[in-house]
Amino acid sequence: MKIQLEVQDHSKCHMNERCNKYEMCPINLVHKIISGKWKILILWYLMPNPLRFSDLRRKLPDVTQKMLTQQLRSLESHNLVYRKVYPVVPPKVEYGLTECGEKLIPVLESMYSYGVDYLQDNSLDSLKLDK
Repeated sequence: MKIQLEVQDHSKCHMNERCNKYEMCPINLVHKIISGKWKILILWYLMPNPLRFSDLRRKLPDVTQKMLTQQLRSLESHNLVYRKVYPVVPPKVEYGLTECGEKLIPVLESMYSYGVDYLQDNSLDSLKLDK
């Protein structure tokens, strides 16, 4: 079922209250779907083409196998990522963006551009980033 959303003035949006028209504020919904330590990076790396699990592990060396599996399953359950199993030996599994996931590409590209601008405007030494 597709819900038609109306663009609302941010000043009328109260994050601590649910939207009257929907069960959840749309921005809060998106936050819940893509929040997670690795989800945005997984989506970013899947943008150009599908990848195997091992390829994602190489691109995200700090993620554990268990965590990567959990994050991929969550993205899959929200229809952002698909999992394709090939009937070969040894088993081959690829992950890629669904049509729904591809709709996030402009958002991810904007986040990348913002990061570039932020790095140019701010001293890296002054940033206190969680590792």
